[in-house]
Amino acid sequence: MKYFKSVIALTVICALVAVLLALTNSITQPLIEKNAAAEANEALLVVYPEGGDFTQVDLSSYELPATVTEAYSASNGGYVVKLLTSGYGSDMVLMCGIDGNGAVTGATCLSSSETLGYEKTYGDSLVGKTTEDVDSVETISGATKTTEGYKNAVKDALNASIILGGGSVDIRSEEEILNESLSEALPSAEGKFAPWFMVEALENVSAVYEAENKTGYVLVSGEDFIAIDGTGNVLTAVSEDVKAVMSSNAQLILNSSVTEIDVSGYENIPSHVKKVYRTASGNYVFELEAKGYGINGDGYVKSGEAIQLKVAATKEGQIISCMTVYQNESKGFGDACAEPSFYSQFNGKVEADYGEIEGISGATITTNGYKTAVSKVFETVKILEGVA
Repeated sequence: MKYFKSVIALTVICALVAVLLALTNSITQPLIEKNAAAEANEALLVVYPEGGDFTQVDLSSYELPATVTEAYSASNGGYVVKLLTSGYGSDMVLMCGIDGNGAVTGATCLSSSETLGYEKTYGDSLVGKTTEDVDSVETISGATKTTEGYKNAVKDALNASIILGGGSVDIRSEEEILNESLSEALPSAEGKFAPWFMVEALENVSAVYEAENKTGYVLVSGEDFIAIDGTGNVLTAVSEDVKAVMSSNAQLILNSSVTEIDVSGYENIPSHVKKVYRTASGNYVFELEAKGYGINGDGYVKSGEAIQLKVAATKEGQIISCMTVYQNESKGFGDACAEPSFYSQFNGKVEADYGEIEGISGATITTNGYKTAVSKVFETVKILEGVA
């Protein structure tokens, strides 16, 4: 009986405690939510001081840049956008305010794993910028990936504000735009292309892409994407003059072949040159090693590995195409040598002007080592052609 009374008493106490907790929660929860909302509003005001009150936007019905994770509309117009982007690391979280006129009111980094700290103050340089002039903001030398990632995220925020406001923006990446253009030109490729390393000097062509299923090629000429099939027929509707030029280019592509040259019988072939091939038309293709930071660096991050590159050149000594095949340079700096924006600068160069390229910011050793390797192409061509 005594045990039964104790159970009843304990049950009553628990019920009373539950009631009191519920009552307390009903009183405090609105206060907690109000304080949390005020804190969140205060955080948004950091990047949009004139924004007033903010309301979170449901993003489910919008197609926004992939970096956008949250957005808040300001009571006086404009938005605050939260973004997750990549710099040197892959987890840089930014907050960016955009006013009703489409200008940046503020930008700040909430968290990151960047190593140099530039992301902490870089947002100040973007205040007042719009979609038209964000690119004019200087990228910081030595922190290219961090500041480029920051700048690109702010561009995404600006585009997101336009979309949220009812406007239209093409948010496709350059890669997506390229692949769509290639697919439209040659549908039979089913959207799968690979860059074709140009070993022939093609007229009015800056790049060639081969369909992975071998149904043809797409030649990039200015802003035009011109398809040819596997037998060299021009499939894209173009003028007769352009068709004649592209037909000639097509035959060069289809008939291209390379044969390795034994260079052991030649004197003074530079050590950078590992293999040499001759094309059916008499051009040369070189496999080279460049001594970048991985070899000549002076820190614990040096890899001990050379940069591997491939260069095609005419027998007259003009570079047709250049490509980085392998590199293990310092991340965030020298590894930019693997970007087409760097190595394609050598296309069309001759011995007199090959050095007139934009170097990699913060990676002088990598840049100089790469240029030295390219210079050996001209030296070797002269040896092979008997004019050295």
